[in-house]
Parts: sequence; C-alpha cells; structure tokens
Amino acid sequence: MKNIIRYTFLISCLLFVGLGFSQTKKIDYTSDRSYKDEQKYPGAFILSKVNNQVYFNHEGIEVWCDQAIFYEKDDFFKAYGNVRMKQGDTVNMTSSYAEYNGQTKFAFASTDVRLTTPSNTLTTDTLFFNRIKQESFYRSGGKVKDTASTITSVVGRYFMEQEKFSFNTNVVVTNPDYVINSQQLDFYSETGNAYLYGPSTITSETSKIYCERGYYDTRNDKGYFVKNSTVYYENRKLQGDSIYFNRNESFASATNNIKVTDTANQSVIRGHYAEVFRDRDSLFITKRALASMKQEQDSIHIHSDTLMITGKPENRIIRGFYHSKMYKSDMSGKCDSIHINEKTGLTQMIGNPVVWSANSQMTGDSIHLINDPTTEKMDSLKVFNNAFMIQKDSIEGYNQVKGKEMYGLFSDDNQLEEANFIKNTETIYYSRNEDGSLIGIDKAISSSIKILFEEKGISDIYYYTDVESTLYQESDFPKNARRLKNFNWRGDEKLTRKEDLFAEDGPIDLPKIKGIPLPKDENFFDERKEEDPQLLNENSRLTPDILEHRETDTITKDSIPPTRNKNRKRLPFKKIKTDH
Repeated sequence: MKNIIRYTFLISCLLFVGLGFSQTKKIDYTSDRSYKDEQKYPGAFILSKVNNQVYFNHEGIEVWCDQAIFYEKDDFFKAYGNVRMKQGDTVNMTSSYAEYNGQTKFAFASTDVRLTTPSNTLTTDTLFFNRIKQESFYRSGGKVKDTASTITSVVGRYFMEQEKFSFNTNVVVTNPDYVINSQQLDFYSETGNAYLYGPSTITSETSKIYCERGYYDTRNDKGYFVKNSTVYYENRKLQGDSIYFNRNESFASATNNIKVTDTANQSVIRGHYAEVFRDRDSLFITKRALASMKQEQDSIHIHSDTLMITGKPENRIIRGFYHSKMYKSDMSGKCDSIHINEKTGLTQMIGNPVVWSANSQMTGDSIHLINDPTTEKMDSLKVFNNAFMIQKDSIEGYNQVKGKEMYGLFSDDNQLEEANFIKNTETIYYSRNEDGSLIGIDKAISSSIKILFEEKGISDIYYYTDVESTLYQESDFPKNARRLKNFNWRGDEKLTRKEDLFAEDGPIDLPKIKGIPLPKDENFFDERKEEDPQLLNENSRLTPDILEHRETDTITKDSIPPTRNKNRKRLPFKKIKTDH
C-alpha cells in the first residue's frame, strides 16, 4: 500500500512539472524609464530609453528599441525607433516599428525592415513573422540579396527551417551573368537552387531561356526546364519537352518533341534527343532526326538515325549517319550516310546511294548533288563508279544506261535535262513511235553517251566512239537479256511525299519526362484552428482583414497557362550588361 501511494505521488509530481513547463513564459523586459498613461494607453506601460534601449526577452527572441508600449497582461508590445529583433544566431531584424504578441508568437515590423540571416539579407517595407511556424512573409514588395544575386518580388515568404524563400509576382533575379524573370520562384539559400513556376525567362549576353516550369542552380549555372521550354541563342532556337542547360560549358540537351530553328540558314531540325554546343556551334540530334532546309521556293528534308550540324552559319555542315533519306518535291534519295556543305552547295551520298529525279532512278558507289548556293537551284549531279540510270518504259520493260561515271545537268526548273556517261557505257532502250507503238529494243555499247531529257522522258541519245548498236524486234530479244548486269530497280522504295521519310522506321519508345510538381499551396495566415488565439492583439495597429489570404499571395494550378499560346511572339534576343 505504501508503494502504491509513493508511485501515485511521484506521477502527480511529474504531471505538475510537465504542465508547468508547457505553459507559455511571460515576456521579460528592462527599461530605463517606465510610466503609465491610462487615458491614452489603458492597461499599458510606456517604456523609453535614457541611456540604454528598452529590452524585451521572450523564449529565445530578444528585442531592443528606443520606446515601447507594453501590455503586460496580454503579453504584447509595440516597439518604436531603432528596433532590433534577434532570434539566436540565425535571424537579426531591424526596423523603425515592430510589434510582438507573446501569446501567439506573432511579430510584425514596418518601415525600413531589414532581416539578416547568415546567407541572405531581406529588405522590405512590412514584414510578418510567425515564430511558431518559423516563417516570415511580405506582400508589399521586397528584396533579398545573397552572395551571388539580388531577388525582388511583390510577395515573398521565408521558411527559416528550410532556408527557403518563395517569391511571387514580378519576380526578378539579377546576377552579374544573367537576369531571371518569373511569376513565382522558390529559392533555397543554402544550396542556391531555384524553382521556376509560371512564364519565366533567364536572359544573358549569349542566351535566353523560356519555361513555364523549371529548376536552376544559381551557384553552378545549370538548370532543367520542362513545360513549353525554349533556349534562344543568337541564331538558333531549341525547344523540347525537357531541356538541360549548362551555362559554363555552353551546353544544352533536350528530350522528346524537339524542334531546333536555325534563323540564319532558314532550317528546322526535329527529333527526340538533341545536344547543342553553343561555342562550337554544333548540334547532335537523334531518334527520328529530321532536318528541313529552305531551298528557293522549296524545302529539302533529310532524315537519318543521327544528324550532326556543325559550323558557323556561313560554313555550316550537315552530316547524317545510318539509313539516310532525302526528299524534296522534285527529287528524293536514300543512302547509308549523307554529307551536306551549305557553303559550297555540295551534298555527298555514300553507301548504296539511290536518287530519283522525275522518272529516272540513278545509283552508283557514291553520288554528289551540287546546288548553287547563291540561287539555291540544283546545278549538277555526279555518280562515281558503277553509275546506273533506269527509267521505266511507258508500257513495259526498263530503259537502262550504265557506265563507270555519270555527270548530269539540271534546268532552271530543277529538272534533269542532260546526263553524260563515260567509260564502258551500255544502254538498253525501248524505241517507240509517236503513237507509243514499239519500234524495237535497242542495245548499244560505246565509250561515252549523252542523253537529253524533255518532259521527264528521254528525248535523244548520242553515242560517241567505238559504237556498237543493235535494234532488236521484241520477239527476237530474249526477256532474260533485257536487263544489264547489276540491274537493280528500287522504284518501290521511292519517296513520293515527306511522310515516306519515316515509312521504314518502327515505333519509337520515348522516355517519360520527370516533371517538376507545383509548389504546395502555402497559406501563411489562415491555417489557425478555431480554438487557437487570434494572431493579432486587440491593441495592434493592424486590422484582421490584412491577414486574410489573397489569391495573389501564391501561385495556383489555375494561374499557369496549360500550353503555350501558339500566337505568342518570339522573345527578342537582347544583350544585357554585366559587371565583368
């Protein structure tokens, strides 16, 4: 029985002690002068400085000021003149006016407010400070300065335990190397990481970035952007579902639904993975890579497994590797790899190449297409080693010409008008009357041959040196002899429209883009429970309506446009001044 009484007494003591420590401590203060003015400030002490400032201390927060009105019963005071508020070694705040509610641990400061942490300095006109949540908030405009940047915004929130700032409305980050403009920006001062929400731009001397959701490492100058992301260089624009950007290495990469617009060369490159090196003026793109370049009134389209574009605009080189295809309205072709020099106008097709021009199919070990860079018109064509041209006859069979090499010339309307074959040339030609009836099948050999074309068909054939020609009646010419050696008709592979460039490609498996979620909808004021005391004391200079949450205090899901406006004008490229 004695033991039970002893344990009961011990538990009662522990409960009493626990309850004592759970009670909120009263505000302590010291002052050189203290008096009352019940008529003007009923129930309050008026404290003022003589030699030393008025001093308050409450559960880890210290306040100094020149004069104060202290409502001791309510644990509330107003501080005036040279106010300084300190919380441990992490927060120092100065202002001309401040007030503090010891019951709710809610503070407010106004006029020349300056809050300093080990890594940042915040200046504003008015600042709210919730000690329980360890958050401060302004909505009248503020500026935060760290070691590298200055950030301004209309609304700002500082989460002290996370060392996180959340800036909203007209957010501007000014750095010696770039300027960021955003609808909302969350900034972690310890790491220098920034998260962008809503229409945002990052502008420097060499580039401009646009995104509607993104991440940027302000210390290491690299970032990751999703949702309508675009990187603008001086003469190139990179768009993609997600873009990685590294300013120090002048590098950017993009994934899924990529479009690279080259304004200098009037070209557009598409694919699903790309890498851009600005200093080297080079681009690597793969996964259904397609380059479309304007030529006169037409466009030429190049598709390869991988495309590489290198060099300055005046010396640009385009290389396509593996399963390369080419299409324009009056010509198409296929080869293993392709090399285009835009300065000289030379296109080299290597690896089992074939070119279709009008009704003619041309093959050889390699094929060169020469374009006039000034007029952008096709000038000539060269086929090296095992040159072979085939035209399907209007009724049956195939007209064929072969030789070691072939040189072709194009007319002003980009139609093949002349072809010259040299060395060991052979032909099989179906000769017909004007009404289309067959005269005979001519088989000939010579040292060289010239062929002229009209209306996409052969009009004349000229044989030169050591000519041997025989005109066979159809019945006298065996069918198995009507094809020259190495005959290879590839008409079923001919590209007749732009979409045929991808006809042989299988389905593509695109990676899922890891997005950046919207920030939590933080409500600084309205998270109180009904039974909680009012944040403001009845003697506060603030009115309760100022603590009501506003839609402009934080970004919401509905405040970000779901997709980019297709009519939105391109952002102008503008250089900025730096401190360097």
